Order: sequence, then structure tokens, then C-alpha cells
Amino acid sequence: MIARHLQITIFVLLVGVLAGGVYMNRLAQREQLNAQTSSDSRPVTAPVSGPTEQISLMVAYDDDGVLRKEQSGAALPQEPMARAKEVLRLLLVEYLKKPSPHPLGDGADIKDVYIAQGGLCVVDVNAAFAEGHRSGILVEEMTLVSMIETLSLSNPSITKVKFLVDSKERETLAGHADLRMIYEVPAVHELVSELQVR
Repeated sequence: MIARHLQITIFVLLVGVLAGGVYMNRLAQREQLNAQTSSDSRPVTAPVSGPTEQISLMVAYDDDGVLRKEQSGAALPQEPMARAKEVLRLLLVEYLKKPSPHPLGDGADIKDVYIAQGGLCVVDVNAAFAEGHRSGILVEEMTLVSMIETLSLSNPSITKVKFLVDSKERETLAGHADLRMIYEVPAVHELVSELQVR
């Protein structure tokens, strides 16, 4: 027969193991809930009052290797630079959905958009956009081309586009697409006509 003090010790240990299991289960549930609420890394746009208007987005579809023009409704600011930034964020929202036609890394966002005289548009993306981007000639080019075409659809006066990452020039997006160059919109239009499905 087991001594009484050993029985009490075993009972206390079993209660401790059971309590620890319940506590660990609750921690896991809480962590899972936190992950679900913080996993939405889509860009958040500032609320804009005014009528909703239809915006054309050029959306890349990786599985088919094509670009498709799609319509999206949103209330946008009238100031050209703020408008261009919000239009690009609408495109990123499409790419950050699950499942996505053209997945981007979590936290990808547009920091700012500048439009200079002469039709030059400078798009400044955050580091998460570039660091989390998949490497490959086609996927990188489709990202840039879809952004350029979306910008030109919303503002036809844009004739050239330059990309920055965290306000600095970068050699490539993810190893292939050249970010040092200034993209000419007419040349991008030609590429889009080859990749576009109506």
C-alpha cells in the first residue's frame, strides 16, 4: 500500500498538471484570437467623404499570366497625389486578399505618391512591399506594370513612373525588376496589351 503522504503528493501533482494544461489551452486560444485580429495587414485608407466613383484597376493574375481591367468603387480625394496613392492602395487591397490573384507580402503598402511637372509620378512603397515580394521576372514585372497601368488609367497626364522603397532608390524589386529606371507609360501600354484579357 502507498503511504498517505505519497498519495497526497501524487494527487497534488495531478491537479497541477491538469491546471497547467487548462492554462496552456487558454493561452493558445488567446494567441490564436490575437493572430486572427492582427493578421489583416491590408492598407487602411483614410475615410473620404463624397460620392463613390468607379475606378479602373489593372489586376495581375499569376495563374493565367495576364492582366485584367476591373472596376472598384470608392470615394477618393480630389488632390491628384492623394488620389493616386488611394487608387494604388485599392489595387493592393486586391493583392492582399486571401486567396489573392497576385499575392504580396504582409504589410505591403504605399508610403506616398508624388506627381511632378512633366507627367513624372514617383511611387514610394514601404520596405515590407519589397522585402516580402516573391522573386521572379514575371511576378515582379506584373506588379510594376499593374501599378503603372492603374495609375495611368486614373490620371492620363502621368507619362512616366519611378519607384522608391522607403524613400530610397533600390536596384531591384526582388532580384529581377529594375527599380533604378523610369518607366515610360506608352511602353508599359504596349506590354499591357500583350498581357491583357478583356
